[in-house]
Amino acid sequence: MDRRRFLQATAAAGSALALPAVARRPAAASESPFRVRYYPVAAGMGSRDVTAAADGSIWFCGQRNGTLGRLDPRSGTYKLIGLGAGAAPHGVVVGPDGAPWVTEGGQNAIARVDPADHAVRLFKLPASQPNTNLNTGVFDKSGIYWFTGQNGIYGRLDPKSGEMTVFEAPRGRGPYGITVTPRGDVWYASLAGSHIAKIDLASGKAAIAEPPTPNQGARRVWSDSKGRLWVSEWNSGNVSVHDPTDGSWRQWKLPGERPRTYSVYVDDKDIVWLTDFAANAIVRFDPATERFHSFPSDKPSANVRQMDGRPGQAWGGESGTNRLVVIETNSTA
Repeated sequence: MDRRRFLQATAAAGSALALPAVARRPAAASESPFRVRYYPVAAGMGSRDVTAAADGSIWFCGQRNGTLGRLDPRSGTYKLIGLGAGAAPHGVVVGPDGAPWVTEGGQNAIARVDPADHAVRLFKLPASQPNTNLNTGVFDKSGIYWFTGQNGIYGRLDPKSGEMTVFEAPRGRGPYGITVTPRGDVWYASLAGSHIAKIDLASGKAAIAEPPTPNQGARRVWSDSKGRLWVSEWNSGNVSVHDPTDGSWRQWKLPGERPRTYSVYVDDKDIVWLTDFAANAIVRFDPATERFHSFPSDKPSANVRQMDGRPGQAWGGESGTNRLVVIETNSTA
């Protein structure tokens, strides 16, 4: 593609760009088991957390323009849905009802968006809990929605009744990422508290598990198929894993001199995907070989916040470039 056509493709909102897995790698893209695609979205929206829908579309948060986006990867087109005055959405997951549920920090509420007509319903946090800095949500096996707030809370919402309960985190500020294990346990990570914690689903109390690296900045957490908890450590630059069955921990430093590990996502093959702000890259980690594979962005300051995916695809939102990115893997990768 010549430069003129490349610039036209880059500027076209909703178009997709296909590049080799590593931008400066001399080998042809066809020689790699990976393919990287970029999808430009609205300028200035701050495209960040993403999640995959059953129909093939990708939901993504526009934290800077108060929208939830829906991308059709087949055509590269997208739609933006306004979430309300002052909205600043952070995280999004698809619930058992097939709808996207959003931690809507700007309105201090949980937002449900109807996938059919895009109607928005808000579940406001109690007036006694203002400005919680809502972060991430997850559904447990019974359909209850659990969420975190960095200003020192976590909570649960019953989507059927609308009943909401908010809990004070045992060490105050920090609750950030959250995950559910195959057996139904819910864990969250505390960035400011440098720990992870298991929530008792009946009482709502949280029991802390300490990573071995002090002040590591546990930011995000994701369960693999065995119930092991993978943690992105922002301060240390590690990825660590905790096995609740025996209490063990292991950790690996990401490549480079000063990695800053932001997000973590574990795919259907138990491959661990991370983002490293210092390297401006998505990083793939294979626990079986203990090897890393880095995918630097072709633009500076990509800042991929959180990842999600489906079999054969790992998705992220480049909040610094207003694009979505997907890394596609073949059957042997």
